[in-house]
Amino acid sequence: MPSLNDILAVILGGGRGARLYPLTQMRSKPAVPIAGKYRLIDIPISNCINSEIFKIAILTQFNSVSLHRHITRTYNFDAFHSGWVQIWAAEQTVESADWYQGTADAVRKQTLEIMSSGAKHVLILAGDHLYRMNYKAMAEYHWANNADITVAVQPVTTEEAPRFGILKREADGRISSFVEKPKDPEVQKKFVSRDDPARPFLGSMGIYLFRTKVLMKLLKSFPDHDDFGGDIIPEAIKSHEVYGFDFNGYWQDIGTIRSFYETGLMLTKPDSPFNFHDEKEPIYTDTRFLPGSIVEDSRLKDVLLAEGCRILRSDITHSIVGIRSQIAAGCVIKDTIVMGSDYYERNIKGLPIGIGANCHIEGAILDKNVRIGSDVVIRPFPRGTDIDQENEKWHVRDGIVVIPKDAEIESGTKIAPE
Repeated sequence: MPSLNDILAVILGGGRGARLYPLTQMRSKPAVPIAGKYRLIDIPISNCINSEIFKIAILTQFNSVSLHRHITRTYNFDAFHSGWVQIWAAEQTVESADWYQGTADAVRKQTLEIMSSGAKHVLILAGDHLYRMNYKAMAEYHWANNADITVAVQPVTTEEAPRFGILKREADGRISSFVEKPKDPEVQKKFVSRDDPARPFLGSMGIYLFRTKVLMKLLKSFPDHDDFGGDIIPEAIKSHEVYGFDFNGYWQDIGTIRSFYETGLMLTKPDSPFNFHDEKEPIYTDTRFLPGSIVEDSRLKDVLLAEGCRILRSDITHSIVGIRSQIAAGCVIKDTIVMGSDYYERNIKGLPIGIGANCHIEGAILDKNVRIGSDVVIRPFPRGTDIDQENEKWHVRDGIVVIPKDAEIESGTKIAPE
């Protein structure tokens, strides 16, 4: 059996992250904070470490400074460990002056680094999914079937099928055909792979394990194929042994503001399908050495509270309160993600970082380091509403009010439907 040391994990940092704007206004998608204290990139890196895959490369391109800073602070193996976590940024070379054009193109432009790693297999991962998965089981399945490529697949309902790449898998586990986001019911019928009326299809999770030689050959043979899901995998099925590995646990693509918001608030519930509390397979992040949070005479219900916060005489329901959050007295906060702040202020001039007194905030995302004055009212808009108020420092995405990083909202401001 091959060794896990033969696997190189390549995590795709994503493009401009337009669907997560304005959270990606000043950072890349994998650097977006989640669950009060983590960042999205912590999920695939932690899965790799827990799976004993210790060669990890992260491909970045847009707004990558904060991601680089987080990786540098957090993931440092000691001198007696052969593992590493590296940033592979897009760069101009003699061969190419272009930036990454897609998932496959990003990997293609790092061919030299991949070959230099000596890895016999390459595990391709996304940097914006929430799930816990042991890739060791997938690798063993890959090796047992002598596969060229193994694709992680998940059961999908008929309603979800138009959002996924749907795979037709044979009884021996081999994938025989692929269709990208099928909307036609007649087309969907040809791709039923499961004897389950509730979830008859298998959808690609965007997790691929390649033999390195096969990956290099495919990327070279099809230089115009820029994406794995829509281009490389369908082409590979025609000529290579491609297998589907079952994953039936929780998995969520954090691709839009709505999915980010709903997934985040799901974590506040005691019966959340994803749990960060796992002793055997923890999710790692930056060790900040923050003090415990102080909560003074407040009511908190279904709240995910991070460390280093101070909450005074407020009522908070179904919300996330991120690291170093400062919430003044008399506030009502509901269905809201408060990301907190990157630092504590010492010399406060003007509005302090945090939420001022007597604010009512509902249905919102407050990014890092925002300054909310007193008596501010924020309420959600109808679903489907998109508004950009650049001058007033707030946005609405699918009805959710988003206050961007470092924004100031003056006292007495009201952000709500007319």
